[in-house]
Parts: sequence; structure tokens; C-alpha cells
Amino acid sequence: MPAAALHTEAWVLARRPPAESFQGHALFSAEHGLLQVFVRVPKSGASKRAVLDLFTEAAVDLESSNQGRTWFLREARVLRSAEGIGRSYDALQAASSLAALIARNPPPPEGAAKIAELLRGAFAAFGASAHPAVVLFKSVYRFARDEGYPVPQEWLPSLPADLRAEAERLLRTPLAELADPAAGALPSLQRRLEDYLKGRTDILVD
Repeated sequence: MPAAALHTEAWVLARRPPAESFQGHALFSAEHGLLQVFVRVPKSGASKRAVLDLFTEAAVDLESSNQGRTWFLREARVLRSAEGIGRSYDALQAASSLAALIARNPPPPEGAAKIAELLRGAFAAFGASAHPAVVLFKSVYRFARDEGYPVPQEWLPSLPADLRAEAERLLRTPLAELADPAAGALPSLQRRLEDYLKGRTDILVD
């Protein structure tokens, strides 16, 4: 059976340690959802620069010999880099958390485009915003809501009044207008949201 070929644009969510001559990557495509892709490791003496850097968006040519369960990279062209994320440890941590959440909870094919839109906006914001923790909080909330869980109707009303007011302010206010990101409340809100997802939904948080 001839190998299947696939051309798509995808975000790099994860890279695993190299095994022998290949390194595994988790990519996410608006058309095809989560893709497990193997990239050949450069031979000794060749450039060690990663072909696919974390959190970048790339146009990739792939091929598979097992009906798409795994893919091998033939060519890649970076469309959007993640240099802004790499310059900040907090942004790197937040982007890693969101990427891991999506990789653990891949949507059905009909939901892939919505997740790709979320990733595009979040990764751009992680790289540009001074408040990556707010970006993460907003993104996880939106992910759960878009997956059909009643976070506006159930989780928000369950919060103490002061935390609920801060959560609603953060969720409705554009990042550029958040002069005060409520840093003191954010860890509690993020923890409470993740506890809700663990206890009341099928979303795998960690």
C-alpha cells in the first residue's frame, strides 16, 4: 500500500526526547486535529537546530504508512514563530500548560477549527502580553466553555463573591485594557477552575 501524503498548517504543541534517529512531535491542525509526527534527528556534525520549534505554526508536508496513526515529516516551513514566548519564563510556562491541555484532550474533527483559533490567539498573546497567567486563565475557561461545559452557569456562580467579581472582570476585559490583572486572585481562580474541571468534567487537566 502506498504511503499517504498530507499537507496542512499546524501548531507545535509538544516535543518528546529523541529516540534513535527520530523525535516525536504533537502537532495540531485546524483541518485534522491532533497529529503525531516524527521528525528525523540531524546526524552527528549537522546543525542541531530544531526543525519544528515549540508553539510555532508551520506548513508541513507529511507522509504515513499506517493510515494516519503516525506521520513522518518531509518538509516544513515556519509561518509564525514563537520568539516572544521564548523570551519570558512565565509566558513559556503558561504556553506549555495550554499546549499540554489541548494535547491531552484532542477534540473531535468538527471541533478542531475552533481549537486552532484558540491556539492562534493564545500563543500570540503569550508572546506579546505582560500577563501570560491571565491569557492562560482566559484560554482554559474558553476551552472548557467551547467543549460544552457550563462554566458560566455553574463554575462562576460557585465562587465566593469577591473572586467571582474578579473572574468576571478578567474574562470580559480585553488584555490591552487590564491595567490591574488581579495578580493576587489569579492563582486561586486558576486552581479553582482546574479543580472544577477535574471534578465535574471529562477534561484531563494533568
